[in-house]
Amino acid sequence: MTSLFTRHPASVGESYFAHFLTAMKFSVTMVFGCIVCAIHAVLPFLFEKTGSEIIEHLHHTMVTHRNRSIAASDHPAPSEQSASLSQ
Repeated sequence: MTSLFTRHPASVGESYFAHFLTAMKFSVTMVFGCIVCAIHAVLPFLFEKTGSEIIEHLHHTMVTHRNRSIAASDHPAPSEQSASLSQ
């Protein structure tokens, strides 16, 4: 049962709690981005680039972190490779 909570975090080089904090930061940032985009939809002169900048920041953070985690581990097992490809 514990592996349900730790398998994915371990596959990206994080503990459960480190992964929890990272995912929560992403979640809060996405909620903020959603609100900003909704305001921009009604008032297009506000937040003209904010939504795009938030998306770029999240993407950059995720890709940078993923590359660092992959470099930290030697080579994932074949089962881990196929599991990460399906995500």
